[in-house]
Amino acid sequence: MTGTPERATCRIDLAAVRHNAGVLARAAGRAELVAVVKADGYGHGAPQCARAALEGGATRLAVATVGELEELRAAAVDAPALVLGPLTGGEWARVAAAGGDAAAWNPEGVAAARAAGIRGVHLKLDTGMGRLGARPDEIDGLVAEASRDPGRVAGLMTHFASADEREGPNAGFTREQAVRFRRITAHLAAAFPGALRHAANSAATLRDPELAFDAVRCGIALYGCCPFGGDPADHGLRPAMTITSRLASIKTLRSRDSAGYGRTWRAPRGTRVAVVPLGYADGYTRALGNRACVLAGGRRVPVVGAVSMDQITVDLGPESTDAVDDPVVVMGVMGGERVLAEELAHLSGTINYEVTCGIAARVTRVYD
Repeated sequence: MTGTPERATCRIDLAAVRHNAGVLARAAGRAELVAVVKADGYGHGAPQCARAALEGGATRLAVATVGELEELRAAAVDAPALVLGPLTGGEWARVAAAGGDAAAWNPEGVAAARAAGIRGVHLKLDTGMGRLGARPDEIDGLVAEASRDPGRVAGLMTHFASADEREGPNAGFTREQAVRFRRITAHLAAAFPGALRHAANSAATLRDPELAFDAVRCGIALYGCCPFGGDPADHGLRPAMTITSRLASIKTLRSRDSAGYGRTWRAPRGTRVAVVPLGYADGYTRALGNRACVLAGGRRVPVVGAVSMDQITVDLGPESTDAVDDPVVVMGVMGGERVLAEELAHLSGTINYEVTCGIAARVTRVYD
């Protein structure tokens, strides 16, 4: 870490993204790796991470919106890319102009893709997610429309609802969905012989090689986060995001003095409390107040009091020798200590996806 950030900095280790792509490509075996870079690369930066993923072993990309596809093309990322989300009106033509593929799950979508000149259509099947996709009683109409131009069908896809749950009542549902997907696509193989079958997300790719089919679509693990909410190192993954800030102010509080809105924390003894200029407007959620830790001087120090819009306060301890402008790691590694996205997610009652996606644009991204 060099220099002192003005407020907060989000450092992205692109070598980690390349490494993680390699881990996922090996796990996928002969299947292609589709790097999912939607939501600005889960908050990491889509064009930068797309390039790193392609260098690490991905052969294709996936995004959620046509705007995200256009951002990749504007950055000269020209790898095959699939738009996963719903499209409407002129968006179909924009996908075609950007040379992208599109997902479709009803006859109207297939017809719109054909009329717009989209070269690759991926037929989405709902095998149990209950979201986008053709249900069993809707498949015949979808296939009939797609069969008017079968060479345009580039893929057959579904999405697993609970691949990240290895225990509990949903643990077997992924295999049930896979059985349904195999059965349906077996009937469609003759109609669309060149179509890639793809279903597995990060969790499914890491848990069961049999779920890889012809391609896997991996997002969260690409960025070094564990899709099961555990330790990324258990799967050979390296977190790509580090969030740093600084000690902007330090003061000594007496016993029973409070810090922050609502006086939710009072000093149990005289201590030194510092302000770190980062808050919920930066994506550091209010749920972390009085729960999380940051790293200062190579040690864990607790966040005390409520998280403000732009600031948090941390208890450095009465004997600390920390000084104003000393660096702080909000998420990442310092010395022998670390704060993972998974830890912040657990403390916030959410998932690591939301932690990284929620880091605001005003937190400057720096690429290593």
